[in-house]
Amino acid sequence: QVQLVESGGGLVQPGGSPTLSCAASGRIFSIEAMGWYRQAPGKEREFIAIITVGGATNYAESVKGRFTISLDNAKTTVELKMNSLKPEDTAAYYCKAVTDRAIYWGGGTLVTVSS
Repeated sequence: QVQLVESGGGLVQPGGSPTLSCAASGRIFSIEAMGWYRQAPGKEREFIAIITVGGATNYAESVKGRFTISLDNAKTTVELKMNSLKPEDTAAYYCKAVTDRAIYWGGGTLVTVSS
């Protein structure tokens, strides 16, 4: 089992640059990749970014150039640096861990972009 806990959400003004963090615990040695997804009100959950333990990254076109995903050296904490936030970035942001056996999700952290 892998447990994931997100933090860093809240109310952000348009143009703001918050950083979300996700801490993993449990069978962390089995993690192969970690990523971020988001779900806006009334919409399906969508892919944002992913990073492998080897450092390879991939981003959704909607955030490419504005968001940066990173993984700490211990491979236990993944961050999402978000820049130039827009109201349409308002959503619950979820952390995901991919292991050799299963996929795990965090409980999410809400980001509201509003003035």
